[in-house]
Amino acid sequence: MTDSHADDTAPAHPARPQSVMLNFLGLYVLGRGTAVYSGSIIDVLGRVGVSEEAVRSTLARMTKRGLLTRHRRGRRVYFGLTARATEVLHDGDRRIHDTGAVNRHWDGNWTLVGFSLPDTRRSDRHDLRSQLIWAGFGMLQNGLWIAPGIKDVTSIVESLGLTGNVTVFTAQHAKPTESADLVGRAFDTEAIAARYRAFLSQWDVRRPLPSAPDDLARQLLLHTDWLQLVRQDPHLPAEHLATDWPAIRAERLFHRLDDRYRTPAARIAADLLDEIPDPATD
Repeated sequence: MTDSHADDTAPAHPARPQSVMLNFLGLYVLGRGTAVYSGSIIDVLGRVGVSEEAVRSTLARMTKRGLLTRHRRGRRVYFGLTARATEVLHDGDRRIHDTGAVNRHWDGNWTLVGFSLPDTRRSDRHDLRSQLIWAGFGMLQNGLWIAPGIKDVTSIVESLGLTGNVTVFTAQHAKPTESADLVGRAFDTEAIAARYRAFLSQWDVRRPLPSAPDDLARQLLLHTDWLQLVRQDPHLPAEHLATDWPAIRAERLFHRLDDRYRTPAARIAADLLDEIPDPATD
């Protein structure tokens, strides 16, 4: 097992080790009750240009963070999922298959988060803003963030120790304010659309990523790109977006390619992966 295969045929695509790792785990470990040999993981991620050193570093970091369990069998080390990793991966699966890229069923409600933190807590303020963006919020005005729909931000606030500094409530707009105005003020819709157009430019071709060695590599990169895209999308109400919103075409393209790659990728993975029943589930 070496990196020579990856060096010769890796796709010209910026592979992000932890993102690719999470998508690999979601596709080939989640729900199987198995642990996978580290060498197998190195072989698979090497196909998308992730070096052996980067894979080993990512595995060690994810184990330290409580996302992976480590099991030794003879000279081989196998990695399985923790409950925390399972939760993260199920969330990604929901975003891909259930939530979708377009919010067609918005109920007119907004979740609002207000906070005021002094400069002495600048780091907490930065962390809170980052978490809110990740959860689909946009800044309406200084100290007031909004997101469409009913959002539970309890875990965010509690994890940062800011329960006493944050006010959360739900509401609907009232005249003279219009929901479309809130979307335009709190969210950079052009930047969101540009990310979907970039995805279409990358993947909407006759043979995407011709430098990728096989459909397993394409599947991993497709899922990595798409999940990063939908995680950054605040899921704005479709009624306040352009009729030619690029997320609609991008979502159709993702599912079409996902269907194309699924069976051949699974065959390749079955040949590559050395698995054992996860001892943590015994």
